[in-house]
Amino acid sequence: MRRQIAGSVFLRVMLVLCSAACCLLSASCATTGSSYPSDAGFENLLRSVVKIDVWEKSQKNGGSNTVRSVGSGVIMSPDGMVLTNAHVVNVYAEKIVVTLANLERVRASFVGWDHWTDLAVIKLDTDDLSRRNIRFSHAKFGDSNKLKSGEVVYAVGTPHGFARTVTRGIISNTDRYFEGTILNSGYETGIFNTWIQTDAAINPGNSGGPLALSNGRVVGINTRASVSSNNLGFAVPSDVAKSVMDSLIRMHFVERGYIGITPAPLQDMEQFYDIDMNRGVIVKNVDAGSPAARAGIVPGDVLLKINGDDVDGRFPEQLPLIMNKIAQMPPGSDLRLDILRAGTEISKELKSEPLESRMGREYTLEKWGAGIQEITKVFARESKIDSDSNLMVIGVRQGYPFDIANIIPGDIIISIDRKSVSNTAQLMQAYSEYCKNPRQILIEVLRDHAISYHILK
Repeated sequence: MRRQIAGSVFLRVMLVLCSAACCLLSASCATTGSSYPSDAGFENLLRSVVKIDVWEKSQKNGGSNTVRSVGSGVIMSPDGMVLTNAHVVNVYAEKIVVTLANLERVRASFVGWDHWTDLAVIKLDTDDLSRRNIRFSHAKFGDSNKLKSGEVVYAVGTPHGFARTVTRGIISNTDRYFEGTILNSGYETGIFNTWIQTDAAINPGNSGGPLALSNGRVVGINTRASVSSNNLGFAVPSDVAKSVMDSLIRMHFVERGYIGITPAPLQDMEQFYDIDMNRGVIVKNVDAGSPAARAGIVPGDVLLKINGDDVDGRFPEQLPLIMNKIAQMPPGSDLRLDILRAGTEISKELKSEPLESRMGREYTLEKWGAGIQEITKVFARESKIDSDSNLMVIGVRQGYPFDIANIIPGDIIISIDRKSVSNTAQLMQAYSEYCKNPRQILIEVLRDHAISYHILK
């Protein structure tokens, strides 16, 4: 009998303790927000996430290979605009197929990309969906500026081909900076924005999927993970993604200004420049021939103001904001830069130019078995190429005319049949004439700063 009474008392005590614990947990959840996703908002997000299959011809193999890749995306508008990564879908995509949440597959068309932020937009074939009476959902952006470290987030995507996979983690850092980061393709990225760091699992195939709150609001686009570590994932903040997406839909590209300076943080060096803390940024590099170079700005100058606005570049995380301030000024804008040089403040006037990538447009000359890339001014400056031609061979297909003629990647095409060619229009004209009348022709190329001649049979 005593054992029964004791057991009954113990059970009552445990029930009271459990009830109290639940109350405390409920109070905690009411204060900080539930760590579990809400049904309506999160279910809508899941219905908006898609798998993206991409077929792309590789110019680096002279047009011989078609490369297939898989990534993720999220539908962000009622007319079927899908936001994803630029390294998932780019301008060279030949075929794009999207798998919706209901497993229906539909073709999509390329809208635009911005490799500087690693973002791209594609559009579902809504006419096809309408004919097949297939509906889809679209997600909404959240405010990435309000994120805090420790906040619970969810990464949704297609890791290793497993569609609509959800992983949970927290915001590890809201303002991560990568210096000089470029994609595997060679395109620059990470110059104009910082990144959200999360420990939510992000694996190959997650790229382009959303990083979301429990209410389903998209606060980031998952982009990369550290291959040498666990729980180190990174996403483009939603405030950046929303602005880029709007530009890509409206103009198919993002217009940015350029003046040709590379900044460096001033941290711990204020004493050497006799300058107040939290004021200015060091000019680490000035591109040759750039507006800044023509204005007389040199490495070692300290940039104090841009058009009268103070510049604070003490820490690395502040550099993208400075670069973005310049980039947001349309090409052709007049800028006044106040700089500190040898203890003296001086002003420099200059006009911005369009921002140009180091990587130019690529295309294939199928019958010649040649992949061609346009040389940009940035690439020519970096590689110290002194040529009027911007036509560089980047791929040669085995057994085709360029291969037989011993033309190799890195060669710059100077002339065809004794006629100078310096741009794509001239090259395509010569190629078209050859296709109409195949014959032996003489091609002149620049290789390792020396001229060589090759017979195309």
